[in-house]
Amino acid sequence: MKKNVTFLSNGLKVAANLYLPDDYTGGRRAAVVVSHPFGGVKEQTAGLYAQRLAGEGFVALAFDASYQGESEGEPRFLENPFARAEDIKSAVTYLTTRDEVDPERIGALGICASGGYVSYAAQTEHRIKAVASVSGADMGALFREGLGGGQSEDVIRGMLARAGKDRTAEARGEKARLEHIVPETAQEAEGWPTLYQQGSNYYRTPRAQHPNSQNWYVARSVDQIAQYSSYDLIHLISPRPLLMIAGTEADTAYFSREAIEHANEPKELFWIDGASHIDLYDKEEYVPTVVAKLSSFFGEHLNA
Repeated sequence: MKKNVTFLSNGLKVAANLYLPDDYTGGRRAAVVVSHPFGGVKEQTAGLYAQRLAGEGFVALAFDASYQGESEGEPRFLENPFARAEDIKSAVTYLTTRDEVDPERIGALGICASGGYVSYAAQTEHRIKAVASVSGADMGALFREGLGGGQSEDVIRGMLARAGKDRTAEARGEKARLEHIVPETAQEAEGWPTLYQQGSNYYRTPRAQHPNSQNWYVARSVDQIAQYSSYDLIHLISPRPLLMIAGTEADTAYFSREAIEHANEPKELFWIDGASHIDLYDKEEYVPTVVAKLSSFFGEHLNA
């Protein structure tokens, strides 16, 4: 059962889908906030996991980040990690007001970039009682260091210099400068790392293409992204439980591995054999295994 709902985050109206279990007839259930990837919207992988978690008996909330999808915020397609974390906290606040939800049994799930945003938010948001990620990534490190690390610091310095000029241009009335997140076509994606090739196949084909997910981000977002680190204080999640799920073939798997190394117990890194980063978004070869693990994790820690 899906309901279209809204809530406020930093004064902006955020659009969301609330999923209730089909057998729901009343009372308070454990609930999970589900946050989408960089460039995604609630109708894609976040909605898929929210729907599947509702099928496992949880109330689940998938939402569009502020400035994106059906949510309010200008300029459109701004990617501000600190706003994204506030959206997650605001989603938790919203769930605490719902009659269907036990406010003491709320967890959070982040996918891709939101695997970092949810972990970051939970470091200081103690109403999140259990934290999980699927194909988690640290956007700050990704922009500063490049995928896999080793990127020259000159790259981020150049992007930051351009971001300052973009801010001046916007102040003079120009539109925000946009850049693509993944290559627009398979042909353009040739030679790119697997993450971007498969991201193009996911976002820019009928597989998951959605009119509200337009493959743009505001280029000056980089000056906020570069200051952000997902996992520096990840030890603060403890003693609440942390689960990170990643594919063994994901070129982002090192983010989950390093985050788990720095986290305190209870923590678990659960591997999906043979899966890439994007495979875990929607492929039926892998999703049921991920959902079963998430259901067991949230069931143990939210229903205790």
